[in-house]
Formats: sequence, structure tokens, C-alpha cells
Amino acid sequence: MFRLIQNALKHAAQETQEYVKLTVAAIRAIFSPPLYRHDIVEQFDAIGVGSLTVVLLTGFFTGAALALQSGLTLDQFGARPVVGRLVSASMVKELGPVLTGLMLTGRIGSGIAAELGSMVVTDQINALRALGTDPVRKLVVPRVLAGFFMAPVLTVVADFVGVFGGWLVARFQLQVASSLYWSSTTQALYIQDVWMGLIKPFVLGFVIVTIACYVGLRTRGGTQGVGRATTIAVVAGSVAVIAVDFFVTQVLVSLLY
Repeated sequence: MFRLIQNALKHAAQETQEYVKLTVAAIRAIFSPPLYRHDIVEQFDAIGVGSLTVVLLTGFFTGAALALQSGLTLDQFGARPVVGRLVSASMVKELGPVLTGLMLTGRIGSGIAAELGSMVVTDQINALRALGTDPVRKLVVPRVLAGFFMAPVLTVVADFVGVFGGWLVARFQLQVASSLYWSSTTQALYIQDVWMGLIKPFVLGFVIVTIACYVGLRTRGGTQGVGRATTIAVVAGSVAVIAVDFFVTQVLVSLLY
């Protein structure tokens, strides 16, 4: 039993070390030539524009459900008019970044792991090395940049759509006046909340993409290994989003509040 625990801890430490090495190599490659600009633009389109639909739907229905549930709860205290305050604060500070991160994990994390895993098992990565191309620069850096910069943009979109979905429910189902909803929405937000909602997605986007790239490049075992890598990337990315959100929140609360 002790030996199994020891082996598991060694394996976890080794995986963490290899992940850190890949992350450091990607960061170094970002700040040194060559940069594959065409691949970067292509990944911005695939990760940003390609994820827009799922982020819009997720943000809208999250805001609508949040308004409905909170409105029913606030009725007990006669505070239904402040439903906009609760929706905006929840979406901007917490739900927007986390749910966008989870959607990106399911969509782009699985796709990156499957794509890179397929390249590994078909020896395309070795072919790139034989041609003198660094796989980290060619494959990892464009995806890391796209995830890092597009996650905040998608999060802002999700926040606005979520607040709009909350307004529809508040106005037409809870019978809250539009002027009252929008005024309470702005009153609930402080500059610290906005900064928290903008900083989190940068970290989450970076973590999601680097985990997916690492899992994809470590794929072994043919087509079965590709499926296994895809599952691992989604599970590990989802857990990382929630865990990193907690730690980043702790740090930002201590710095901003």
C-alpha cells in the first residue's frame, strides 16, 4: 500500500515537472523568433470565433436562470428589485469566468488534445523535428496565445449576455422595471469587481490551453491513446479551472480589497 502511494506521488511529481517544462518552453518561445503568425491568426479564429456560439448560449441561460432563482428567493425579503445587483455581481466576478473556462475546456481543450495526440501517434511531431521545426513554436505557442487573449474577450461577452438574459427574466417574468434593473446592475459593481472579472480569464485561458497541449503531446498508445488523452484533457482542465479560480480569487481579494 505504501509503495503504491509512493509510486503515485512520484508519477504526479514527474507529470508536474514535465508540464512546467513545457509551459516554460512555450513562454520562452513567445518572446523569441520565429513566430508563426499565420498559425496564430488561425488559432485566434478557431478558439475565439469558433467558441462564440457556445459561450453566448451558456452566458444567456445562466443569467436568465440566476435571475429567476434569485428573484424567487429575494421575494421572501421583499427585495425583488435588487435582482439586477445579484445577477451582475455574480456573472462578472465568478460565473462568467468559470463557466466560460469550463465551456472552453470542453470545446477547445478536447480538440487540442485530440489534434496533437493524433499528430503524435502518426509520427507527425517527429516529422516536424526532422524538418528542423520546433513543435512547441509551431503547435503550442499559437494555441497558448489564442487561449490567453481570447478567453477574456469571450468572458466579457458572456457577462454582457448573462446580464441581458437576467434582464429579460426580470422584466417580463418578475415584473421588475427596466430602469430599476439596470440601475441596480451598475450600482452593484465596483472597479475591484471588474478587475477581478478581467484578470481571471487570462489565467484560466492559459491553464486550459497549456494542459490540453501537454496532454496531447504526451499521448501514447495509438487511437485508443488519443481518446484517453481527450478525456484526460477535459477532466484535468475542468478541475484546474475550478481550483485555479479559487486560488486566483484568494490572491485578488488580498490585493484588491
